[in-house]
Amino acid sequence: MSQILRPDDITRKYGKMFCRGVYTLVDEENGKARIIEECSAKGPVEWDAVNRRRAGGAITDIRVEGTTLIMDTIIGEREVSFGPAAKDVGGQGLKSLKVEGDRVRTTWVGLAGASVGIGACMPQGPGTIEAVYPANAKVGGAHRLEVSVVTPKMVRVIYAVDDTDTKEKGASWVLMLKLANSAPIGHYLEHKIIQLNPNVPEKTTNCVAVGVSFAVEPKDLDALTDYVVNFVKENTISENTTLAMYQGLVVPEAAKKYGLKAKEEIMNIDDAAMAAEASGIRLIEVTGKRGSIGAVAGIGCFDMGLAAAALPDDVIS
Repeated sequence: MSQILRPDDITRKYGKMFCRGVYTLVDEENGKARIIEECSAKGPVEWDAVNRRRAGGAITDIRVEGTTLIMDTIIGEREVSFGPAAKDVGGQGLKSLKVEGDRVRTTWVGLAGASVGIGACMPQGPGTIEAVYPANAKVGGAHRLEVSVVTPKMVRVIYAVDDTDTKEKGASWVLMLKLANSAPIGHYLEHKIIQLNPNVPEKTTNCVAVGVSFAVEPKDLDALTDYVVNFVKENTISENTTLAMYQGLVVPEAAKKYGLKAKEEIMNIDDAAMAAEASGIRLIEVTGKRGSIGAVAGIGCFDMGLAAAALPDDVIS
């Protein structure tokens, strides 16, 4: 017999904890998912990252950005090397991730203090719908706990623009940061400034494209896109603005190759259109077509980390 508790129930039972949000993004076409867990402190995030990596299970990659834990996973189930923390064993791990209609169910195991993180902290965080516990479940002490956390099914969407400013006025990175922070739909994830070839004759000053990403429930995706398009249309001061849009956790190779070429070569509108078609990138002409050249590159380079902001000859450590 299991018991189902909602976040408010969990808070009343265990007291207010430290999770600031849990978001589960799925890419069913590629069989991948991403869990983003935001915390109020870095120590628990680092400990969880090391132990979950050691435990293996459904997690394929894990990284820490500030006080946020980002976990790439399979959609499915794998054995967890779980128990008291040791060289090849983690005190906490992800056993499975399953898509159930418009929800995602993740099943976690934790021991002793680690069971508090997955049994009392994460399940009461914003974004959780409910948690499913075994009957007579005990959290903390020397107890072993297995709990399923249910969250809304979300997808990642990236929007990238170019050509929103002029030599006299405006900055694309500012426009997109304002857009991301003001969006009433979805959960804003990342803002990226993508350095492109500074020898392009039509550039303003620095020649960059800018992208932002969101986690959003599929039912809200069209509304979010409408908001983004209208915001860009109302705030651009260029007659050549184009918006590129891509949904998924894996940026296609064709887009990545195009993005890297755009850092060294002078591309044209046809190059951008071909790369977009090959990659499943949607192009939205806001005030003109020329911005598609940088917008597609913004999608292609979005997941490249510091390399996105760099030129090919920059030394990145």
